[in-house]
Amino acid sequence: MKRIAIVIALVAGAAVSHADEGMWTYNHFPSDQVKQKYGFSPDAKWLEHAQLSSARISQGCSASFVSENGLVMTNHHCARSCIQQLSTPKNDMVAQGFYAKNLPDEVKCPEMEINQLVEISDVTARMSKATAGLSGKPYNDAEKAESSRIEKECASSDSVRCDVVSLYHGGAYNLYKYRRYQDVRLVFAPEEAIAFFGGDPDNFMFPRYDLDVSFVRVYDGGKPAHMDSYFRWSPAGVKDGDLTFVSGHPGGTQRQLTIAELEAQREWNLPRALIRLAEMRGMIAEYQNRGPEEKRHSNAMLFGIENSFKALNGRLEALQDKEFFASKVAEEKALRAKVDNDAALKQYAAAWDAVAKAESEYHQIENPYEFMEGNAGFSSTYFGLAKLLVRAGDERPKPLDKRFREYRDSNLPALTQRLLSPAPIYDELETARLTWSLTKLREKLGADHPFVKKVLGKQSPAEVAKNLIAHTKLRDVAYRKQLWDGGKKAVDASDDAFIKLARFIDGDARAIRKRYEDNIESVLKKNDEAIAKARFAVEGMNTYPDATFTLRLSYGTVKGYNENGRFIAPLTNFAGAFERATGRDPFALPATWNAAKPKLVMKTPFDFCTTNDIIGGNSGSPVINQKGEIVGLIFDGNIQSLGGEYGFDPKVNRAVAVHSEALIHALDKIYGAERIVNELRPQKRATR
Repeated sequence: MKRIAIVIALVAGAAVSHADEGMWTYNHFPSDQVKQKYGFSPDAKWLEHAQLSSARISQGCSASFVSENGLVMTNHHCARSCIQQLSTPKNDMVAQGFYAKNLPDEVKCPEMEINQLVEISDVTARMSKATAGLSGKPYNDAEKAESSRIEKECASSDSVRCDVVSLYHGGAYNLYKYRRYQDVRLVFAPEEAIAFFGGDPDNFMFPRYDLDVSFVRVYDGGKPAHMDSYFRWSPAGVKDGDLTFVSGHPGGTQRQLTIAELEAQREWNLPRALIRLAEMRGMIAEYQNRGPEEKRHSNAMLFGIENSFKALNGRLEALQDKEFFASKVAEEKALRAKVDNDAALKQYAAAWDAVAKAESEYHQIENPYEFMEGNAGFSSTYFGLAKLLVRAGDERPKPLDKRFREYRDSNLPALTQRLLSPAPIYDELETARLTWSLTKLREKLGADHPFVKKVLGKQSPAEVAKNLIAHTKLRDVAYRKQLWDGGKKAVDASDDAFIKLARFIDGDARAIRKRYEDNIESVLKKNDEAIAKARFAVEGMNTYPDATFTLRLSYGTVKGYNENGRFIAPLTNFAGAFERATGRDPFALPATWNAAKPKLVMKTPFDFCTTNDIIGGNSGSPVINQKGEIVGLIFDGNIQSLGGEYGFDPKVNRAVAVHSEALIHALDKIYGAERIVNELRPQKRATR
C-alpha cells in the first residue's frame, strides 16, 4: 500500500485535546500522547493494519473485517435495512433472526455497500490553488469542480471509490481512496429482541444487555473476497481499566462551529427537526395499528425515527446548558480577540460576521429549501427514484465540473445500486408517508404558495398521493433500468406519474437550490475556511478535525462513571440480562436464550463502556486492544455522550460496546453457529 501522506505535523506531547478526547484521522494520530499516558505507542505498521482491517457501510455505519475470507462484523441495527428487505410475511428475519449454516445459504443484501480505506493523500494545495482569489458562487463552483476532477482521476474502476474530504471546515483537504464492495451477503443476525433488548427506554443508556451484532460477507467475482488484513479475535476480551481503541467512521461533529452556527442549531434547526420527528413517529405509530404486516414492514422506519429523536434531543439539551454554551462563547471571544489584535490575522476578522449573516439568510429560505429541494414535502421511495432518474437524465451528459456533486462519476455506482435495488416497496406505507408529507408541504409553505398550488392543484394531499401511487411503474426494477439506460430521452418520454411530477417541479427545486448554494453554502464554506486558518495560526494544527464520516481512531479505557450520585460499573454479564428480563417487550429475552440458559456461563461479560470518544456513525466499529485484536463491538453511547456533538466530557461521556466474549458465547451456546466461531477463532479450532 502506498504510504499514508502526513497532512498535519504531529507535535510530540503538546496536543490541544485532553484526557481521552479525540476522533483522530489515521494520518494524524497522536501516538506519542497515547504513549505518555498509557505506555503504548501505535506505530506505522499497527496503524496501517488497523486502517485496512476497518470497514465502512456507505449507508451510514462502521464495520470491520474479521476473517481472511471477507467476513465483516457490524451491528444488527446497521444491517437492519438488509434484514428487513430480505424478510417476508412468512419469514420475518428481523424478529426471528438468521443464520446461514453453509456458504451457499448466505443471502445478498439488496443495497449494502462496504468500503475499505486503502489510501489517504493530501490534496490541500491543489484545492487551494483552484479556489485562490475566489469568493461566492465562483468559489463554490471551483471547489466542487476540482473535487470532482480529483475523484475521477482517482477512481480507475467501479470497484474503486474516491472522495475528496474537507477537514477542519476547509482548512485541509484529503483524498480518501476506497476498495468498494457491492456484493454483500448476510451471514448471521440474532433476533431483534436481543439485538435491541430494552428497546427505546434503554437506548443511549447504561448498563446494557444487547447483542447488537450482525455478520455479513463481501464477495468479489462471485466468491468470498480474500482479505490480507483483518482483525484477529482476542483470547480474553477486556476488563476494567484496559486500554482500548475504536476504529470507525463517526458521521459528524460540530465542535468547531461558530457561535452563530451553534445558535442556529439551538434556536431553529434542532427544534424544527424534533417537531418533525415527533409528528412522523405519530404517523408511523398510527400506521402500525392497521395490522401485523404493516407493523413488520415499518418497524425499521420507526426505529430510525425514535433513535434520531433521542439523539437530537440530547444535542439540544447540550446547547441549552448555559454553562456549556458560555464556555463555547468564551472560547470564540478569545480567538477573535487574538485575530483582531494581530495585523497578520486581521484578514480573517470579518469571517464570523459573514457566517452569522449567511445563517440568518438560510433561516429565511429554510422551509422552501427543505420542502422543495430537500424532499421534506415528498416522503416517498417512489419520488426519490423518480427524482434520481430525472436529475440523472439532465446531469450525466454534462461535463464533470458542471454537474451536481451527487452525479459525479465516482458516485454513479452507488446511485445505480440504489436505483436497481430489488428491495420491496410497500404501496400502503408509501401512501401514508406521501399523504403526510404533502400535508406538511401545504402547512409549511401555505396553501397559496405557487409551488403548493403546482403540486396539489385542486386536490387534497391524500388524493394526490393515491393517484400518484396508482399510476406508477417504478416498482418494476426492469422499468427503472430501462429509464436509466435510456437517459434523458427515455425519461422525458415516460408517462409514469412520479416521473412526470419530478419533471414538473424540477425547475422550482433547482432554483431554490441555486439560491442556497450561491448565497449561503458558498459563504459558509469560504468563511469557515478562513476561521480554520485563523485557528491554525493561533492554536497550531495539533488537534483533530470535526468528524466527517471518514475513518477515525480514538483511544480510551474500560471505565465506569458516576451518575446522580451512583457509580455505574463498566461491565455487565449474562446473569444481569436474565435478571433484567421481564418476559414483556421490550425486556423479553428470545425463546432461544431461555432454552439455552442451562448451558450458559452467567459470569460471562456481556456489554461494557469505555472513555473512547465516539458519535453517531461509529455504530459497528470494532473495539481493539493494543495487539490490534477484537475485544468488543461499539453499538451505542450513554445519554451523556449525546452532547459529544459539540464537546467531550471525559468524566461521563461513554462509548457502549458488546464484549467479544459475549459474542462468542452466544454464537456457540445459543445459536450453534460453529461455522462463524471457527472462522473468528481458527487458532482455537486447530487446538481442539
